[in-house]
Amino acid sequence: MINKIIAFSIKQKPVIGMLVIILILAGVYYSIKLPIDAVPDITNNQIQIITSSPALSAAEVERFITYPVEIAMKNLPDLTELRSISKFGISVVTVVFDDNVEIYFARNLVFQKLKEAEENIPEGLGKPELAPVSTGLGEIYQYIVRPENRNDTSYSDMELRTIQDWIVKKQLLGTEGVAEVNSFGGYEQQYHVLINPDALKSYDLTLREIYDAVLKNNSNVGGGYIVKNSDQYSVRGIGLLEKIEDLQRIVVKSNHGIPVYLEQIADIEYGKGLRVGGVTQDGYGEVVSGIVMMLKGANSREVAQRVHNKIEEIKPSLPPGVTIDEFYNRDDLIGNTINTVKTNLLEGGLIVIAVLVLLLGNFRAGFIVASVIPLSMLFAVIMMNLFKVSGNLMSLGAIDFGLIVDGAVIIVESVIVAISAKIRLNKNSLSKEEFDETVYTSTSEIIKSAIFGVLIIIVVYLPIFSLGGIEGKMFKPMAFTVGFALTGALLLSVTYVPMMCSLILKRDLKEKETLSDRIMNFFKKIYLPLLEFVLRKKVLTVSIALIFLIISLISFTRLGGEFIPKLDEGDLAYQIVRLPGISLAESINIGTELEKILKKKFPEVKTVVTKTGAPELATDPMGTEFSDVIVILKPKEEWTSAETKEELVEKIHNALSVVPGIGLSFTQPIELRFNELIAGARGDIAVKIFGDDLNILTEKGNEIASLMNSVEGSEDISVQQVTGLPQLQIKINREKISKYGINVEDVNSVIETAIAGKSSGVVFEGDKKFDIVLKYRNEYANSSEAIRNILVSSSDNIKIPLSELAEIEIKEGPAEISRDNGKRRIVVQGNVRGRDIESYVKELSSGINSEIKLPPGYFIEYGGQFKNLESARKRLNIAVPVSLFFIFALLFITFNSVKQSLLVFSGIPFAIVGGIFALVIRGLPFSISAGVGFIALFGVAVLNGIVMIAYFNRLEENGVSDVHSRIITGTSSRLRPILMTALVASLGFIPMALSEGSGAEVQRPLATVVIGGLISSTLLTLIVLPVLYGIFNKHTNPEYSFK
Repeated sequence: MINKIIAFSIKQKPVIGMLVIILILAGVYYSIKLPIDAVPDITNNQIQIITSSPALSAAEVERFITYPVEIAMKNLPDLTELRSISKFGISVVTVVFDDNVEIYFARNLVFQKLKEAEENIPEGLGKPELAPVSTGLGEIYQYIVRPENRNDTSYSDMELRTIQDWIVKKQLLGTEGVAEVNSFGGYEQQYHVLINPDALKSYDLTLREIYDAVLKNNSNVGGGYIVKNSDQYSVRGIGLLEKIEDLQRIVVKSNHGIPVYLEQIADIEYGKGLRVGGVTQDGYGEVVSGIVMMLKGANSREVAQRVHNKIEEIKPSLPPGVTIDEFYNRDDLIGNTINTVKTNLLEGGLIVIAVLVLLLGNFRAGFIVASVIPLSMLFAVIMMNLFKVSGNLMSLGAIDFGLIVDGAVIIVESVIVAISAKIRLNKNSLSKEEFDETVYTSTSEIIKSAIFGVLIIIVVYLPIFSLGGIEGKMFKPMAFTVGFALTGALLLSVTYVPMMCSLILKRDLKEKETLSDRIMNFFKKIYLPLLEFVLRKKVLTVSIALIFLIISLISFTRLGGEFIPKLDEGDLAYQIVRLPGISLAESINIGTELEKILKKKFPEVKTVVTKTGAPELATDPMGTEFSDVIVILKPKEEWTSAETKEELVEKIHNALSVVPGIGLSFTQPIELRFNELIAGARGDIAVKIFGDDLNILTEKGNEIASLMNSVEGSEDISVQQVTGLPQLQIKINREKISKYGINVEDVNSVIETAIAGKSSGVVFEGDKKFDIVLKYRNEYANSSEAIRNILVSSSDNIKIPLSELAEIEIKEGPAEISRDNGKRRIVVQGNVRGRDIESYVKELSSGINSEIKLPPGYFIEYGGQFKNLESARKRLNIAVPVSLFFIFALLFITFNSVKQSLLVFSGIPFAIVGGIFALVIRGLPFSISAGVGFIALFGVAVLNGIVMIAYFNRLEENGVSDVHSRIITGTSSRLRPILMTALVASLGFIPMALSEGSGAEVQRPLATVVIGGLISSTLLTLIVLPVLYGIFNKHTNPEYSFK
């Protein structure tokens, strides 16, 4: 079948040519459509349920809201994880599904269960809502709305927030691929009805009467229609409130025909809504921010570009003196990362082409092999589009062009050798028929080895498809892309390559020594004497090889491990942690002070934005004690304070640590969300302690934090603040309220309305909509003493001070309560610097096991990147042996001999030797990236072995019975293709191994392993494999016996 395809391709050149043109056109078309991103979307299949309940403490939120929601979600099909956070006034439950569940189907399942949860949540305590259809990494674009002149005070924070909500956000929400625009900072505008309780008392009114009066004076109705003559008129009753004056003239009571207006009871004005978060920038104070959240599955680069363009369109529509500053755009990272990939691919491709032309000694032959690179890539791009694989650092960055052209190299080199031999035999140029026959014959002879070699390389990538979770999403795109490219190269090797050989190679190759011949003769002068020596010293040769293998395996156990090398995003992020209970205003002041230090001492900082507390849509419900800070850095060539990012982080940490009462944890913008996504924490390592009592959890958390600080490599250690939130608790005395005929609800309603404020409708200003909020004037509700004097009306309309109906005292309560799969937990988190995570966790867990004693029912789990490393290792421990079995099976099919299959298979352990030593020399720990490099190495390691053993077999079939002669002839003949395949595969990875561009950190271990492994694998193929072949095959020359 294969031979028929080869023959057809040689005879029907126009057909193959047309197919190649179609491939090029389709490839170019799909290249334009290919989704581009920096890294694969590693987000798990999660849905967030957010419930706002401003009146409840963290413990009450857990009891009345979080628990009913969790119970409703527990039995959902394909549920893998259930996390929750309960804080003052808000509950966030994260439901994680298996990755195979379609997101909209999952949301429908959750939505149905929400009905059940709502029935179990007491009325008035909040309504659960689904968060937008975005991902944990969906925050692709962030901007600031501010006055053009920083010193301009003509726009208040409230006015800027109104501009953000009703001009900027409204227009951005229509952008394709945008799921939500989250407003952060400033104040929502409201209409405040600030009630004077003394006036209430004097007019004998209650808060409820005021509330009802506002509601009843703010409505429109439809009265159907009337017909007059031939016309029909709609009837409308118009009574909506439109301005402050309308509110002022509401009649709340009539005393003997004299109306009492709302303005007599309350001050009515524009007011600021309650908030739990704020944003500052560059030390100038508060600004208003917008966070654009991308729709799950959308192309982040395209969406970021659309948002950027839309922002430029919005700017002219802003009020005079107001502007929008973009401060974070994911497209910048994507552009830098893709540039790194492009540079590495271009440089690697050029190196491969140069080596091909140089070693083949024939420009046309080099062109044929080199042209397979872009054609196979175009085929891969087409398949990536069809299988919805995006182009990113992993899918495109791990492609080695040398690996792709291995099959083509073997075929073209075989054709050139065959043509040269035929010309020498005929003493003249070949006819077209003879030439085509030679191309066909030589290709047919070698095609089986080429095909099985490529198939084996494809098979070795199968373990990657077994990876699940985060690691699967990171590396499966790479396996898909490499598989697509290799499949394309295989198809081209069977069709395009023989066709091009027949079409453009010369039929009268000149018998003259080329540069390629001189290079190969140089190598042969070194290699053949060495080969003769090792054939005489078989025991010594095999022993040395085994010693290196043992040393490398011992070295591997000391490498340490990490999940994935950190991708340098180019910018910094850090989190500020303060004591629970700190006011938002004080947190904002501290953040502004830190910004001033950064801008003053570090010229590398382009801009710094501090986000304190939670935004409008609290997908990340931080308290006022937390701030996330994004530090946008200038290009490295403009740095003066530090040469490396690590040095800069250390200096910034030291500079900011002078501010008392704060803890700092440094990371990067995406990494911050990444760590939180995979572990529910923001550090590299997370120690989770599970139990019921928050005080015990805090105690044990502090013990573990102290232990972590003593472990080398620990940085930014912090304990989750679950207690210590000061609360003014108003505990209602049921006996006292019963004497006055008052219900608990009556008292709580007065507390809520008087202090926090209660919404009693809205006012429409065109398209804008603003809440009407009833509350006491500030001086009547801003202190514990004022709160004690709040009057509650009895059933007889007697006014009783709140202090007579309840105990009012300041106590500490839970700051937040976190749960994993229904069990309370606390997290001790930190970052690891200067060592690998695996060895760090081993040392830490050993210390915890020996020094930390937990009560019954309490237990510890480790999260963060270590957990993912362990998960990936467990899967690979099963998948890699299976893959090796398939490789051996393919080898057996190729040679139909266990002995020869084992000979070729021996290339794998010896290839590992070079990979391990390369990691040791470069000081790189084992990571999943390096593991994927070893997997890729398996295929290349056996490829040259197949070529060598297949040629030995061919010589034996042609009558060369002496084993020594077969070895010398075969190795001498196969030296060129073996060196070529090894050189193009290893040199193609050189740019990736040495690159310092954005994203190079992730590629570096993979490239390092392949380069080191290919060196040892090539030495094995050329030196150890012939020795092993000699040992396992009888021959007549006693001089080369096994001794």
